[in-house]
Amino acid sequence: MAKSVTLKDVAAKVGVTSAAASMALSGHERISERTRAAVKRAADELGYVPSSAGRALRSQRADAVALIVPNSSAHVFGHLYFMHVLTGMSTAANAHDAQVIVSTNADTSSGDVAYERVMRSRTADGAIVTSAAVDDDHVQALVASGLPAVLIGNYPHLADAVTVGIDDVRATERLVDHLVEVHGRRRLVHVTGTLDHRTGLDRRRGFLAAAERHGLTDVTVIEGDLSEASGAAATEQLLQASGARPDGVVFANDDMAVGGLHTLRRAGVDVPGDVAVVGFDDFGLARVTTPGITTIRVPAEEMGRIATERLFDLVDHRGGQPARTELPVELVVRASCGCEPDAERVRT
Repeated sequence: MAKSVTLKDVAAKVGVTSAAASMALSGHERISERTRAAVKRAADELGYVPSSAGRALRSQRADAVALIVPNSSAHVFGHLYFMHVLTGMSTAANAHDAQVIVSTNADTSSGDVAYERVMRSRTADGAIVTSAAVDDDHVQALVASGLPAVLIGNYPHLADAVTVGIDDVRATERLVDHLVEVHGRRRLVHVTGTLDHRTGLDRRRGFLAAAERHGLTDVTVIEGDLSEASGAAATEQLLQASGARPDGVVFANDDMAVGGLHTLRRAGVDVPGDVAVVGFDDFGLARVTTPGITTIRVPAEEMGRIATERLFDLVDHRGGQPARTELPVELVVRASCGCEPDAERVRT
């Protein structure tokens, strides 16, 4: 095996000390621009790769940020939302020459492990949390621990926390407004997300607020769990219920909307002729169904990127940023609601 190139080799090639070569590679102002350029050129020519462990030891930094998801890894890697968040985090972390660590639980019984692995190990300079339950006390403990932390989502009970998210309430209201004002739908159903999470609660609140504002009296709420299967089960429940069939279903995410759409079509129900269907997220599934699903486009990748940038602000003690960063969403109109099927339209 070929001998690895050391800092001493780079220094010898340029004719400076190892200490000077180290300062040159770190851009130290005590080293002249000419010497810095010569050291950098020699390092490139020799193929020298700095030791991240040594750099971290010298700077007392781990050069890593953690994504804490208090759920199982199967849950994380089975949902496109987390892939978008990770992409955004990786983009920002790479710009800071840092790595991303994902901390999850072995199962869904408790969120302790995901937090403690990061808080006790000191393997990350800071942490980003997403998809925490509303009663998850570990979030507050993390914020109070002193470890730099940014939360993705809405945490109204943690006024001092740094958060990045969207307005789920208003976004869901926009879906209802569209069904009522553009398509005249009046008998609406909402299939919720999990109601132990703020996202599920806020999207349900948005649905009910819009229904009340429009004077809708024939509305139904069914609890789902964000899976395609729960969307199908909720729709089957609607099909078997007595009384007038709903003319519109607002699903709390696109996975459930896909399950509901397939169930309606198998039952011979025309979508959108008989029942309009809308979803939430737009991570990919809504574009490939027939008909395409009208939905809210959530900027999950951008949330991951901005949350990571905010985290580095905290790590580097850069102030002046607001505690809350709220990103806009888009209403993406497709054929499942009754709009023309020939072109996708985005409404900001």
